[in-house]
Amino acid sequence: MSDFPTLRALGWDDAWAAAFEPYADQGLVPGRVVRVDRGQCDLVTEAGPVRADTAFVTPHDPLRVICTGDWAAVEAHGNPRYVKAYLPRRTAFVRSTSSQRSEGQILAANVDHAIIAVSLALDPDLGRIERFLALAWESGAQPLLVLTKADLVPDPVTLAHLVQDVESAAPGVQVLTVSSHTGEGTDVLAAVVADGTSVLLGTSGAGKSTLANALLGADVMDVQATRDVDGKGRHTTTTRNLLALPGGGVLIDTPGLRGVGLWDAEAGVGQVFSEIEEYAARCRFQDCAHEAEPGCAVLAALDSGELPHRRLESYRKLLRENQRIVAKTDARLRADLRRDWKMKSSEGRANYAAKRGGRTDY
Repeated sequence: MSDFPTLRALGWDDAWAAAFEPYADQGLVPGRVVRVDRGQCDLVTEAGPVRADTAFVTPHDPLRVICTGDWAAVEAHGNPRYVKAYLPRRTAFVRSTSSQRSEGQILAANVDHAIIAVSLALDPDLGRIERFLALAWESGAQPLLVLTKADLVPDPVTLAHLVQDVESAAPGVQVLTVSSHTGEGTDVLAAVVADGTSVLLGTSGAGKSTLANALLGADVMDVQATRDVDGKGRHTTTTRNLLALPGGGVLIDTPGLRGVGLWDAEAGVGQVFSEIEEYAARCRFQDCAHEAEPGCAVLAALDSGELPHRRLESYRKLLRENQRIVAKTDARLRADLRRDWKMKSSEGRANYAAKRGGRTDY
């Protein structure tokens, strides 16, 4: 941390300075959080790196705890020093945890670019890519898909087909092929991340740490071998770290994500499946469920081959999952879903009875 640049180089600007004025009047100083541990965090201030206690910014709501990327108000002196508050976030990348409580977990704050690393060691999982993209769009950051380990696909025709498949699942998103081994594509990626803050996301074995080292120009992150049988690797990165890039900008590296659960990401899902949303706008009925309604433009696109069946099924799956997550904290939506379920269940029983000649003894 001793070589960290000034706050300006870490993203500090006039808008952040204006938001910080009330804390400056209290004698606090600004710092950017570069790492969070249990009960403490590392920050960079204008006077240099500091370690501070987070007891004052540890609420019960997991979405309000301090996070890597936050701009914090920290005591200028003291032993220990305390973080007293953090500034309102411009963006936040949030996922649902794998716990049965289905809590949200914030992975990174104040991010401009969400870089999703996908390994070409195996055929890309388009459904998982769509899930990552939904969270990225919902966060407020600009997504970027990076297909790593391109050197493992030497045939240009095969590589072109893989890129085309991924692009079909990522409308409006730039897709880069990169090889940290040969250097292919890293200059383009470095130019993108030189402006603002980027978060690096992906599953274990996607090559995130190798990619981070390529951008940093040094072996800062440990790299571990990936299993040949399934392309998976162990978690090289175990914490979220904010790193200054030599060409400008900062990078937040994250641990490999085994689960990518949605968290109130309806707008993000709509952005990922923008072509389906456009078809839906042309349906005869505004509340069209795109199942059997007359005049459904979505089903018409499906029948004509314009819309792949996989895309529609993925769209429906993510919307259902998002509804379930939101319903756990929204009583009205939960009641609406329960009413819809009872109505469909009743209709199903009635249809079954009609097929049995009106008998209901089942």
